[in-house]
Amino acid sequence: MRKYTALWLTVTFLISQQVGCISADDLPDDGALDSIGLATKYGHPPTQYDVVTEDGYILAVYRLPGKGRIPVLLVHGFMDTSDTFLIRGNTSLAIYLANKGYDVWLANTRGNRYSRRHKTLNPDKDSEFWKFSFHEKGCYDLPAVIDTILNETGANNITAIGHSEGNTEFFILGSERKEYNSKINVLLALAPVAFLQNVQGTLGIAIQLEPVVSGLVKTLGINEFLGDNTTLGIISHTVCPIPILGYTVCAYGLLYPSVGSDPTELEQDFFENLATHYPAGTSTQNLLHYLQLGYRKQFAQYDYGSDTNQKIYNSSDPPIYQLDQVTMPVALYTAANDGFSALADVAMLQSQLPNVVYYLLSPYALCNHVDYVWGRTANIYLYPYIDYMLNLYNPL
Repeated sequence: MRKYTALWLTVTFLISQQVGCISADDLPDDGALDSIGLATKYGHPPTQYDVVTEDGYILAVYRLPGKGRIPVLLVHGFMDTSDTFLIRGNTSLAIYLANKGYDVWLANTRGNRYSRRHKTLNPDKDSEFWKFSFHEKGCYDLPAVIDTILNETGANNITAIGHSEGNTEFFILGSERKEYNSKINVLLALAPVAFLQNVQGTLGIAIQLEPVVSGLVKTLGINEFLGDNTTLGIISHTVCPIPILGYTVCAYGLLYPSVGSDPTELEQDFFENLATHYPAGTSTQNLLHYLQLGYRKQFAQYDYGSDTNQKIYNSSDPPIYQLDQVTMPVALYTAANDGFSALADVAMLQSQLPNVVYYLLSPYALCNHVDYVWGRTANIYLYPYIDYMLNLYNPL
């Protein structure tokens, strides 16, 4: 016990010394910029749209205007923001596509730092604000964003590129809001997530403990998860940008055990920038919903408990999403080293989607769950395969 206490005191001391030496002026340039600042720095000053959903959430959506006939919508993953498609600068996916001439749109779904707004609910005072998961994002956020894009551009449909949870939302959109299948000419699904029963590592352990985690969260009344002003969010954004120490604790200690290890693609200098942007917050219900997918071994709606389920769904069990209704063309991009989107789970997804038009197993063996958006050389080993599908479905 004494050795663990000594270790904890040592780490705490090192953190306190490092934090005391860091000021806002010391942050790396890109670490201090928001999406508007990043897009502007790399040559594409964006237009911001405040998109209001059917249930009152206000979403920040950014447009990097281009001459492409069909707009390209990029949707971020879990606890992420539009920053994720910009943080690598000129080799970021959004800047890369904008440089080629595409009309690029970047979504921010409810609850992250850019979309922590509502017409009537205060996220700091009203717990009702946080009663959502990726289900509501798929049913309400994506339709509002897509309709805004089509209204603004006059296009008949869009090309969608999702990362991680962004794809979960599109699968729900196609299943629950079937009329939107025809509004998406193709979905490029990077690290797609629907099934989670084959996940290993840290996340796999959390999935096995889902009933315990759910009970604890509900007992403590935690609504927001890793937001900028939460205790864990403040600790993360304080510790993780610290040179050497932050990379060791946050990348090696927390990130890699969950998403797959690949330090050559997520180098320390870049991580210092990244750590000020991610995580950007979500609801605890969103986290619990993902754990439920793995624990229940079903791609189903949120499980409120049998009594509440009966009132909401008229069934003691939550309804299963009907993936056979997702008729939009889907291209699946997957990787063997992905700790969140396991190959066996993607295979299950592929077998249930009726219109898979492309499947790529990453040629880079160490590609993990976040390399698709943060990888140092993703423009070399991944983007040509994105170009391939864009040339087929969205030629310039």
